[in-house]
Amino acid sequence: MKYVGLQSQISSNNFKSVLLLIAFPLLLLGLVWLFFFFTNFYFVEEGSATSIDTVNNGFIHTIPFVSIGVSIWFLIAWFSHSAMIRKATGSKPLERKNNKRIYNLVENLAMSRGMKTPKIYIIEDDSLNAFASGLSEKTFAVTFSRGLIDKLDDDELEGVIAHELTHIINRDVRLLIISIIFVGIFSFITEIAFRTVLYGGGRSSGKKEGGGAVFIILALGVVGMILSSFFRFALSRKREYLADAGAAEMTKKPLALASALRKISNDPWIEAVKREDVAQMFIDHPSKKHKNRGLANAFNGLFATHPPIKKRIDILEQF
Repeated sequence: MKYVGLQSQISSNNFKSVLLLIAFPLLLLGLVWLFFFFTNFYFVEEGSATSIDTVNNGFIHTIPFVSIGVSIWFLIAWFSHSAMIRKATGSKPLERKNNKRIYNLVENLAMSRGMKTPKIYIIEDDSLNAFASGLSEKTFAVTFSRGLIDKLDDDELEGVIAHELTHIINRDVRLLIISIIFVGIFSFITEIAFRTVLYGGGRSSGKKEGGGAVFIILALGVVGMILSSFFRFALSRKREYLADAGAAEMTKKPLALASALRKISNDPWIEAVKREDVAQMFIDHPSKKHKNRGLANAFNGLFATHPPIKKRIDILEQF
């Protein structure tokens, strides 16, 4: 496989990413409508009439409340994401005094692209990994593990930095944060709806109705979680390929990034990272349990946060 025309690749990936982002709210609205559809027909009393109009009316009257809830969730996540990421990774600001090498590399690459130098953070871990974060120029940051800085040569480290700067330039972090927020919304709605029905929500006339509502909510919740996770992972994989291509163009050294990825793949495990939504942001997944093995490779690939390292290296070596 070979990249032919970086701008064409960028346009194609951006178009597909937009489609994936549109799929999130459509999925949310579709599941809300299906909830009213199934509960309306399940709970209708014998001999009573029901219709799609009844379902649509319930759906329409609920949309404002769903919109308000989603907006509040977005605002909280949007303004707290940087602090949440630092806490989840244990990262701290990297001091310039004893780390001039990394600052020079980041500043030179940022200057070559006419962008403001992002903040630089460090995770004190001997493993090799890195990620970009931030939603605006004030919050843009790149974070490196201690092992990455110590174990890569300048060309390899420059390739990794260029990869992360490309994520910032392409606004990939913003796209991924939006996708992560939507997955969190599906999880939150499922849990709250379950508790509401189980402990007093819905109709009060019997266990059958409460049990039926719980079954419907859980079934739709599972569907929502699976599909939204699939959308999120597909979006993440596409942006990784694009960041690799952007880094190759920025440094003119695709083999250096390929070499860096090969080293990273041997030891990407960051002990502090436990949250899947944060792990998704790294250049390679920082958890051992997500290494695909055996017959499960094809299935795991659909729900992988990152493309296979070997495939990324093969593409870079043919760039």
